[in-house]
Amino acid sequence: MNAPGPPKGGRRAASLLAVITPAIAELTLGNPPLSRIWLMLLWIPIYGAGTVLIRELVRRRRRGASSILLLGLAYGIVEEGLVLQALTSPTMYGAAGWAPRFLGLNSAYAELNLVYHAVFSVALPILLTDLAFPSLRDRPYLGRTGVVAAAVVFVLGGLLLRVTVATSVDPGYQAPLAVPAGCAAAVALLAVVALRVLPPTGSGAPIARARSGTPAAVPRLWVAGGFGAAAGFGYLALLFPFGGAVQPAFTHGGWVAAPMLGGAVVAVLAWWLTRRWTASRGWTDRHSLCLAGGALVGHTAFGVVANAATLADELELSALGLVMVGLTGLLGRRLRAPMPGR
Repeated sequence: MNAPGPPKGGRRAASLLAVITPAIAELTLGNPPLSRIWLMLLWIPIYGAGTVLIRELVRRRRRGASSILLLGLAYGIVEEGLVLQALTSPTMYGAAGWAPRFLGLNSAYAELNLVYHAVFSVALPILLTDLAFPSLRDRPYLGRTGVVAAAVVFVLGGLLLRVTVATSVDPGYQAPLAVPAGCAAAVALLAVVALRVLPPTGSGAPIARARSGTPAAVPRLWVAGGFGAAAGFGYLALLFPFGGAVQPAFTHGGWVAAPMLGGAVVAVLAWWLTRRWTASRGWTDRHSLCLAGGALVGHTAFGVVANAATLADELELSALGLVMVGLTGLLGRRLRAPMPGR
């Protein structure tokens, strides 16, 4: 029997996901500035194919939000630990000086980037694409050939970053053998837990609707958006040194433990509240969009503060943020139709 082909519209949805993933993860944070947008060609293969591959695996196994986040962490380990090797490099980005190194790991950099990739490089792009293609939200986008192609492009994209970005930004560094071995083991463990240990769910969406019908209170749309913005901006501001600082949140010495703990609290609180809200019958796609849109606004606002080097960069990134808000608003108009039974 022949394997089923991709559903109608699946390739378009996968293409959209592949394009918006690096745009969200890098471009709307100001990495790179719009004046050097051509550098995105280096990031599209690993980001786009990686997130498409994660979504395909999760949908085929009928897993949900927790699996997406765990595989997002695994993606972060692949990019930052195996490809760029920034998790352990003593020189790359100056990350070794952000906080004490733990077992050779750049601790604050790891806390910042692994969570960042799970949320902004994987979960949010998948959510937005599922909202744009609601009839496909619980189905794979691609057939078997497409999945294999995504895996191949993902590997080639990693090699591309390795021979371009890593060698130019951090020439000469090669992690000890134990580092890639440990990273590979961590990725394998996360994949097994995400795809085999966690139970299947009725909805594979990153932020599901009306799963359990529990009576938990659902926030107003503006509250969900405001919380997303505050959590996105706050997490980045606590952990990413900016404005001339060399440690997170402008700390010195051992005080760096305070913003690191604060970042962990923000991440756990956001995870807990999101799970609680989305379990309620009152949660809708518009709530999901507001929460995600708020997180993107906070994330881009932080990029303007921390990454824009010139006034022109600030204006360009602000304009890009306004375009993003406008596109999110257009998507929101498509979600205004009343839900069945409401």
